[in-house]
Amino acid sequence: MKYLITFVTLATVGFASTVPAIDETSLLEKRAQPEGVDVASWQGNVNWASLGVSFAYIKATEGTGYTNPYFTSQYNGAYNAGLIRGAYHFARPDVSSGATQANYFLAHGGGWSNDGKTLPGALDIEYNPYGATCYGLSASSMVAWIHDFANTYHAATTRYPVIYTTTDWWTTCTGNNSGFGTTSPLWIARYASSPGTLPAGWSYHTFWQYTSTGSGVGDHDRFNGDTAGLKRMATG
Repeated sequence: MKYLITFVTLATVGFASTVPAIDETSLLEKRAQPEGVDVASWQGNVNWASLGVSFAYIKATEGTGYTNPYFTSQYNGAYNAGLIRGAYHFARPDVSSGATQANYFLAHGGGWSNDGKTLPGALDIEYNPYGATCYGLSASSMVAWIHDFANTYHAATTRYPVIYTTTDWWTTCTGNNSGFGTTSPLWIARYASSPGTLPAGWSYHTFWQYTSTGSGVGDHDRFNGDTAGLKRMATG
């Protein structure tokens, strides 16, 4: 997931006319875990049609002082390309309350609508790129901060936010708190051959960010289900 700090890195088979054609791509998509991406201002103007993915998360905000200047074009571009998409917020628990940041996110593109094309907003809560790993908060204070964000978002949208994190960060900074697994879907980040051990409280993941070096935009994700499940995710 990308935050604000800048680094210098960066076959077909023929059938008789009386037999309807089979869309092999559609069949494969129904079997497979749908592929997605997540993007931020780093990616700029995205050629969505070239990515061959089913869904996307787009960074909208960070803390209470940053909005992605490409958000509108990225968010609308994904929609126009036929993708199911949602917005995410990069948490800064060191600068303001969870409720304040949830409201900032909601005011700058982070809302949800029951249109079958919009995923619930996501809270990106992870390693602090600007200082102390846990943003100077104790485990209990961090848990309270996340609840504050999640409850505020839920009150406004009827959906709990997806939580993006790593098992290591969650264990270190929340004391491996198990209190979110029944409400917030898990978006686990692990660049390996499997999602690995999940944080306490979640028996399964909903999204898995499995690489930061995928084709086109870098961060690639998989939905833990089929296309129908992804659509249900977008309708509540």
